[in-house]
Amino acid sequence: MSRAVRDLVRRLDRAALATTLPAPARAGDDAWPYASLVLVAVDHDLSPVLLLSDLAEHTKAIGADDRVSLLFDGTAGLAQPLTGPRVTILGRAARTADARLGQRFLARHPDAAMYAGFKDFHFYRVAVERAHLVAGFGKIHWLEAAALCPAPVPPGLADSEAGIVDHMNDDHADAIQLYAGKLLGLSGSDWRMTGIDAEGLDLRRGGQVARLPFDQPLASAADARAVLVSLVGRARAA
Repeated sequence: MSRAVRDLVRRLDRAALATTLPAPARAGDDAWPYASLVLVAVDHDLSPVLLLSDLAEHTKAIGADDRVSLLFDGTAGLAQPLTGPRVTILGRAARTADARLGQRFLARHPDAAMYAGFKDFHFYRVAVERAHLVAGFGKIHWLEAAALCPAPVPPGLADSEAGIVDHMNDDHADAIQLYAGKLLGLSGSDWRMTGIDAEGLDLRRGGQVARLPFDQPLASAADARAVLVSLVGRARAA
């Protein structure tokens, strides 16, 4: 179940963010829940990373109450959406100045670089506490944070990620096209890698994102090269 949650969260680039408005919308009202659409990246430990404007209602809400929920909807394209998977991540959001998290978000959402440097935009990290998975009718599970990512992040992978991604995009663009076309059955010839973690790699082409899972998790950053080369061989054989 935890792998299903991780795969779903990591392959989506947006989510519905739920917060609590900090003040009544009208005199005499109680506080109201508030839902909004946000772009999201996910760190190696499954912590969602957001880029939010200080002027947005959800940012003001987080300032008053840091508890948030993020709904990741994996039901797109299904004739019966309620049979498909979706997961709600519950956690606490806090502003972060971690440059690596910002870099991971911008690799996932390159167009956001146009406004990421504005003074009223800041990155936020959501510290995950629980997740609620609905994998279809009757397939409903709560998972605590410790169960979501039972294995530690492979040594060196987070720090090496940007270099691996740049190297693949700059020097092995043909391999990335093979991943997309042969292993994932995707059309188009300008796919780019946006990230790599222990369990898979992320791709993007314009507004389309995709994820290629690994058969076995990486044990260290040094394993990445062998796995990427192996995937090329599999793609060519396909």
